[in-house]
Amino acid sequence: MRKNKSEEAYENISNVIHQAVLNPHIDKEMVVQLCDGSKQNCFAGVCTSLSHLSIARERLGSKSTTKLISIIAFPFGFIPTSNKLKEAEYAIEKGAEELDFVPNYFALEEGNIELFAEEINQLSELGIPVRVILDTSTLLNSSKLSLAINASIDAGATGIQIGNGFGPAISKDQTQKVSEIVKNRCSIKAVGGIKTFDQAIEIIEAGANFIGTSFGFDITKEQKKKE
Repeated sequence: MRKNKSEEAYENISNVIHQAVLNPHIDKEMVVQLCDGSKQNCFAGVCTSLSHLSIARERLGSKSTTKLISIIAFPFGFIPTSNKLKEAEYAIEKGAEELDFVPNYFALEEGNIELFAEEINQLSELGIPVRVILDTSTLLNSSKLSLAINASIDAGATGIQIGNGFGPAISKDQTQKVSEIVKNRCSIKAVGGIKTFDQAIEIIEAGANFIGTSFGFDITKEQKKKE
C-alpha cells in the first residue's frame, strides 16, 4: 500500500526539507558547510541568494538530488519586472534549478490581477520551476489569497510558498487553508519558524509538500532520536 506524504516524511524528513542559506552575515566557509551538509543529508533543496549560487552549485555538484533554489526579488518584490527577469536569468546561468519568487504585491492589492499574473508567467517561461512566495500572514483573511493562488497557478507557477520567514511561525491552520485552495494543483512550501521535527510533521500533515527552514540539521537529528 502506497504511503501518504506525512508517513513518508515521518520516515525520512530530509525528503521535504529546503535548507535555507540566507543569513546575510555568513561567510564562504559557512556556505560550504551548509551545502555539504545538505547534500550529505539528501535534503530536497538548498535555498540561497544570488550571491551564493556559484559556491552552492560547486558544492552540490551536477549529480546531487538536492536541488539548488534561488530567491528572486526577496523579500518584498519591490523591483520592476525587468529586474526580476534579469535576476532569474542570472540565477539560471549560475546553476539554479528552481526559483522562489516574490510577486507584485502592489498589483494584487490594486486589483490588477492581469499584471500580477503576467509577471509570474514571464518568469515561468524561462524553463525552470517557479514557486510564488505569498505573505499569508497578511493575506490569510483576505479574499485576495484565493485570487493570488489561482492566478499564480494559471500563470504557470509550479508551487506556492506560504510565508517568507519574517513574522510569526507558519501555522497548521494557514497551511490547511492554502491547501484547500490549491487542491493538489501545485506543490506547497511552508516557511517561517519551523524549528522542530514535530512542527515539520504537523505542517506536512496540514498539506505542505516542502519545509523551508534554517534548522534542517536539527530537525533531522530529532528524527533520528525518535527511530
